[in-house]
Amino acid sequence: MKSRHGHGKEAKPAKGKKRTPPPGEGSGIERKLHDPIADHLQPVYPLDLSKVKSVDDLVRQMADTAFTGRQLGEAADVLEAMARDKDCFVVMTLAGAMTVAKMGLVIADLVDTGIVNAIVSTGALMAHGLVEASGRHHYRYDPSMNDVQLYEAGYNRVYDTLEPEKNLDDIEAIVFEVLEAWDPKDILCSYKLNHAIGKFLHKNVEGRGILRSAFEKDVPVFVPAFTDSELGLDVALTNRIRVRDGKPKFRYDPFEDLDHFSETMLKQKRIGIFTIGGGVPRNWAQQFGPYTELRHRRAGEDVPLKRYHYGLRICPEPVYWGGLSGSPYSEAISWGKFVPPDEGGKFGEVFVDATVGLPIIVAAVLERLSKKR
Repeated sequence: MKSRHGHGKEAKPAKGKKRTPPPGEGSGIERKLHDPIADHLQPVYPLDLSKVKSVDDLVRQMADTAFTGRQLGEAADVLEAMARDKDCFVVMTLAGAMTVAKMGLVIADLVDTGIVNAIVSTGALMAHGLVEASGRHHYRYDPSMNDVQLYEAGYNRVYDTLEPEKNLDDIEAIVFEVLEAWDPKDILCSYKLNHAIGKFLHKNVEGRGILRSAFEKDVPVFVPAFTDSELGLDVALTNRIRVRDGKPKFRYDPFEDLDHFSETMLKQKRIGIFTIGGGVPRNWAQQFGPYTELRHRRAGEDVPLKRYHYGLRICPEPVYWGGLSGSPYSEAISWGKFVPPDEGGKFGEVFVDATVGLPIIVAAVLERLSKKR
């Protein structure tokens, strides 16, 4: 009779002889218990709030705990490493409704302190940030109003926050004024237009904002999917008005963005990326590595092969839901986008809402840098 393993009926051990279990079977008595100290394992420690005197104190202790707390603490270490590396050019990519969620000034802090050197964003995030930077407000959503009532009242809902349609009309006037001074012979692209808007804010508005800070610190802001935004619609509407009035249309070329981004990155000794969410901004910025490889391998150009040395991402979704666009840093190494850890790559990934993780991480790192200064 065969056993379930297909090897026939097991023979009983002879009397007086102990049966030796085959490999992989048994109670575990044969285990050799290691010394964790000898194996160089790192202990974890209780979070002691009595010793917390600052945000940085809290984050440093969290790094020695577990789960998302540890991820957050280690993420701060990665951002600090990028900030302290004088040869590292840091690109920040932004997706989601971060400016509607009032994270705009945290991002501006990263620009103002010189930690972030370039931004790749969704157009919507920049448009809502322009609302904030020009002195207008977003408002709390009142659940007593349903979405039909909100539409009829001119309130656009973003989860639990409202963007009045009047705000978008007002920023359209700003974009129109910027474009009125634009030379139609100069080809438009997102980083040029965002620079011009930042200049307008610098001259005409007292409040802080991402585009104003970017202009003042000479930080380029790229929007790869430009037409998928209020700013893109404003340019499209301006062109229709210009055609109606007998004026030449503005020409828009997204490859101007790609080439400027690539040439900027090629000049850097080391590069790092700080990603909020995923989507087009993340992938567009990360494909710089494969693009330079293709220029070298297919086009025969004499360009160096560059990959990101540092990577930090805050996104609450696992890979299989699509929020990370299917690309954790380990996977992106296979595409030639990142330096592997055994070659010096340093990465952190935090699965938490960015409205929680971003301000805590940035506040901790700014404290660390301030202490050294």
